[in-house]
Amino acid sequence: MIYAKKRISALLLFLFFISLLCGADQDIVMEVRNKVSIIVVRRTELHAGVFGALQEHIFDAGVIAPGFQAHYRTPEEQAERVYTFLQGPRAFGESLPWSGEWCEQMIGYNKFGGFGCGFCCMANIYSTLTPYECSPWDMFEFAIGASEYYPTAESGAIGWEDMKATLQAAGLVCEVYRKPATYEEFQEQMQHTQSAVVLVSSAEDATFWQDTPGHYVNIWLYQKSTDMVFLAEPGNPENNRTWIPLRYLYDALKTVSPYQYLAVTSYAEESNAWKSNGIDEFWHGKVSN
Repeated sequence: MIYAKKRISALLLFLFFISLLCGADQDIVMEVRNKVSIIVVRRTELHAGVFGALQEHIFDAGVIAPGFQAHYRTPEEQAERVYTFLQGPRAFGESLPWSGEWCEQMIGYNKFGGFGCGFCCMANIYSTLTPYECSPWDMFEFAIGASEYYPTAESGAIGWEDMKATLQAAGLVCEVYRKPATYEEFQEQMQHTQSAVVLVSSAEDATFWQDTPGHYVNIWLYQKSTDMVFLAEPGNPENNRTWIPLRYLYDALKTVSPYQYLAVTSYAEESNAWKSNGIDEFWHGKVSN
């Protein structure tokens, strides 16, 4: 019992040391693989000397037993865990990964493939950042009860305030924003954002999106060193799960909309009134990068 308490105290000290070195914006996760405790941290150039310091002050000093190992989770490894649902009937018809029966659903005169990008993005966030899993169709149904959203004959697209209310009811801490005056402000905010839903339009900039009056996409894992983000693109399977310059998003923000993006900063289990888990619709599964 005494030995176990010492191991726990050492682990807590280790985690505290990592938090001091890496800063609050770093991922710190404890996993168990083959009965060996592994501390998983996100590796960034900003803290390149962290792991040498850990070796010297923690492992070599005997604070943590040799059975504990440090694993450096690269951005590519992190991206493997991100959900990236697709919305369109073509993706489902071609049996592409991340597509499902929701792609063929009709709401009044509107097919989900024509308005479901926002719900795909929200389902990505819920399934990635919480211990639970849902489909875009689950998120659509939840939004009807959790917010004032309701599809009309003209459109099924969800608006910003309803998107925010729905995600908050599911325990996600988020806020909606207008386009910052400078690109540098946008970069700074993305460094402290776990995920964002971004409204883009080719009328603003057609560098990456063409013939796109307005479309929600979902971005993850901003890398300051390369200025790239991991893109969840519900409307284009070819661009889904790719890394693109953050600048593309900033330039294409649809400024005629009341807001241009929603940023998610954290998840609070105690605030999750939904806790829905599992996808009942038939879908073609998920794949890594």
